[in-house]
Amino acid sequence: MKSKVKTLSYSQFLAPRYLPTWVLLGWMKIAALLPYPWQINIGKYFGKLGFYIAKKTRNNVRKNIEVCFPELSGADKNTFVKNHFEAVGAAFSEMGLGWFSSTNRLIELVKVEGIEHVERAREKGKGIIILAAHFTTLETSTSVLGEYFPGMKSIYRPQPNAMIDALIHRGRKRQVEEQIPSDNIRAMVRALRNNHSVCYLADLANKGSNSELIPFFGEPAITSTTVSKLAKITGATVLTYFFRRLPGKEGYVANIGAPLEDFPSDDVIADTCRLVRRLEDYIRLAPEQYMWTYRRFKGRPHPFRDIYNPEL
Repeated sequence: MKSKVKTLSYSQFLAPRYLPTWVLLGWMKIAALLPYPWQINIGKYFGKLGFYIAKKTRNNVRKNIEVCFPELSGADKNTFVKNHFEAVGAAFSEMGLGWFSSTNRLIELVKVEGIEHVERAREKGKGIIILAAHFTTLETSTSVLGEYFPGMKSIYRPQPNAMIDALIHRGRKRQVEEQIPSDNIRAMVRALRNNHSVCYLADLANKGSNSELIPFFGEPAITSTTVSKLAKITGATVLTYFFRRLPGKEGYVANIGAPLEDFPSDDVIADTCRLVRRLEDYIRLAPEQYMWTYRRFKGRPHPFRDIYNPEL
């Protein structure tokens, strides 16, 4: 069952600081009316503009790529960064498709791989932990999530921009029964013990007792270990759910991975490393579509340097 979507009141967001978000909202509503190839083409054009305008973001993307793909030449890294900005631009168009078009329209564009893993997991009579990640297709992927995972609940972390926060919350409510705050472990456990599905992001960088430094493309990054612990406590099956945009504007592939063997173990660090390795394998299929604007290596303790500080 999907949540009923209430009309969002925009009157609370009339301050000038929300003007860029209003522009984004306007574009998403227009994009929702356009043919899919137009959405992607126009979105990529905006992404190309963003490459030249967003200097700080461009620096963060390049730093991530330099750390994760040191084998690339300078020219290849530049091409990578440009392709990534195009993917980000396409994502803003896709948010219109996911949030303001009919769900059936999006479903027709999605090829699903691995749905049999969901059926087998449900036969066990336990909850399912769905492991997703920060891809540029994230909001598109969550817009069909409830179609494949009945009884869907997602983990939610508030955004600093209150209007963006409200839009994301509204958009995701179309496919999930409940959005659980990312620090509410008890609510996650309760949902899984009641045989619901809970979507969790594999690359969350929350500090605290539920995180460790885990190699990401060989570079240590603060990574949540919550999935291993939740699986241990509840007996839930862990399935990866990664979503990528196909070339040629052909739509998307939703890949539901088989559960890992002998998971979870008694070693949460080893478990989390295995999950991150699977994420890395999927990123390599279309590396420009991972959200490299996300500062994956932020907040690391001494002696790790801040790779995003241009003065270091």
